[in-house]
Amino acid sequence: MSGNVKRRLLAAAALAAFCLPALAGQPCAERPLAPHEVVLSMDLAQRTVQALDAGGARVALVARAGQDLGRYGLRYSHMGIALRDHPAGRWTVVHELNDCGSAASGLYNEGMGNFFLTDLVRHEAQLVIPGPEAQARLAALLATRTPVRLHEPSYNMLSYVYSTRYQNSNQWVLETLAAAAAPQGQVETRAEAQKWLRSIGFRPPTVEIPATVRLGARLFRANVAFDDHPFERRMAGQIDTVTTDAVLRMVRMVDPQARTLTVD
Repeated sequence: MSGNVKRRLLAAAALAAFCLPALAGQPCAERPLAPHEVVLSMDLAQRTVQALDAGGARVALVARAGQDLGRYGLRYSHMGIALRDHPAGRWTVVHELNDCGSAASGLYNEGMGNFFLTDLVRHEAQLVIPGPEAQARLAALLATRTPVRLHEPSYNMLSYVYSTRYQNSNQWVLETLAAAAAPQGQVETRAEAQKWLRSIGFRPPTVEIPATVRLGARLFRANVAFDDHPFERRMAGQIDTVTTDAVLRMVRMVDPQARTLTVD
């Protein structure tokens, strides 16, 4: 086993960002990955890097299937921004992660292997490769402090798309993309990012969540809240949160040159 693989295996497994099944708000009991799962995850990471290299990308969005969200019509649970430091360099994924079992989050930089080294539902990835101009703008933005300013540590996996009270991991990606797509200097805060998203008419796909599921999630999970959602839509079970599908919808609105690939 190479030194790079050993270092990746020693890193902590990442907690997926959008999840309703099982109880939380308690210390996580992470299941160690079986050897064959480690092999599958590392193989997926390698194939993802190969696909990005073949596509000539410098910046891309990478989504993984860390939770089974099929009941909500979702295939992928968590997304990060992958950046290559130079043409022959390594890929780093920048993403927001929930601190296990809590209502807090942090921003992390990880290698592609570490990004996939978690308990995946499917060893499959979705890649969104922006057009050349969008890649250049996003790369330039990632070299500034704006992505850090756009991070809200108060974590809610079902955060409302147009509230700054909480944030989920995919919402950080969405708002960072908004800052890159907007005229330079127009978006430096979350409120400005959301104002710009409203200005282009962005609406995320609605996730339908029954009242019984909402109640159970709110009672037993520290990282689930609904008090930032409009009352009428919340009572109707219509949750306008940011999923990987929502991010993809926004990219397609502003970047007609963007390409979507599946690595399976």
